[in-house]
Amino acid sequence: MTDSHAKLFEPFTLNNGVTLQSRLVIAPLTLYCQNPDGTVSEAERDFISSRGRNFGMVIHGATLVSDNGQGFPGQPRAIRDYDLQALKERVRLTHANGSLAIAQIHHAGILGNPAFLRDHVPVGPSENEERGARALMPPEVKAIIRAFAHAAELCLVAGYDGVEIHGANRYLIQQFYSGATNHRTDEWGGSNEARMRFPLAVLDAVLRVKERSGKKNFIIGYRLSPEEPEEVGITMKETLALIQELIKRDIQYIHVSEKEFFQNARRGADETRSRLDLIHEAIAGKTALIGLGNLFTGDDFDKAIGTGWVELAATGRAVMLNPDLATLIREGRDSEIQTKLDPVKEAAYHCPKVLWPRLPQ
Repeated sequence: MTDSHAKLFEPFTLNNGVTLQSRLVIAPLTLYCQNPDGTVSEAERDFISSRGRNFGMVIHGATLVSDNGQGFPGQPRAIRDYDLQALKERVRLTHANGSLAIAQIHHAGILGNPAFLRDHVPVGPSENEERGARALMPPEVKAIIRAFAHAAELCLVAGYDGVEIHGANRYLIQQFYSGATNHRTDEWGGSNEARMRFPLAVLDAVLRVKERSGKKNFIIGYRLSPEEPEEVGITMKETLALIQELIKRDIQYIHVSEKEFFQNARRGADETRSRLDLIHEAIAGKTALIGLGNLFTGDDFDKAIGTGWVELAATGRAVMLNPDLATLIREGRDSEIQTKLDPVKEAAYHCPKVLWPRLPQ
């Protein structure tokens, strides 16, 4: 390990006493390559088993909690006991590489894909004609909250080290919090506090699962997207208000989803400061913050951690192109890190071709 990257590989202890072997995290990735029933395909098995060495955590993306929330082909599932075998295999493959395994639990909401919903139509906080989505009835809202809790319980039974609640990227939980997609006038909509009720109800339900289990070392994370472009969408003001509620609860990290790590706030807060700096200040040491966005090399990660804005730094695209990314960084082999797709090196990526259009060309 080179001295310049030593900080990245210092163990980091979360607020529940769980220690990560490094500050590096594999961000949740939608792989589009699972079997149609959500079980582990050969392509997914190859992808997971090729990654994770020297990372602190690997977050498995978009694990479905309900049949009416599927957005992608295949998609990992935590809905029924039938799903336990696949969940256990993903944990086993990740643990074999020495990293903690986190399942991101997910519902697509109005972004549900009718091609995969079978007997369902997309649903969300409010009707969305463009997406062909209908508004959830109050009993259905509560049923989805229970579905998130049940998914967390299945992941816990399967041996996952924790779950990340997917409140980002315009999926269901964010749809409830955003004034752009939530036009309800009942208890689940209206004021900012009312729109926040669903995200917090999901989190509280998951926390009750953890409490009942007695497993204090089970990690609970929450992922959010800090801003939306719509006039009535989420701004930093709403995000910072949500964070004040999140940190009152026993969560181990907040994970900010954005394209650029150093992006400044656009609305609702000091626009001369980065979003992550503002969020980190608001968290006030209560929990860890994960940042990501266009980080590829050891120097990129050093710079990110060196800001003091985050405790942990994540990557998605870089680890798609470099299965041994953390090892390359640890050994000071930055010059070997790939930043663009080279089709000639197909075998070295251990990455399904369906993901290639998402990689830097």
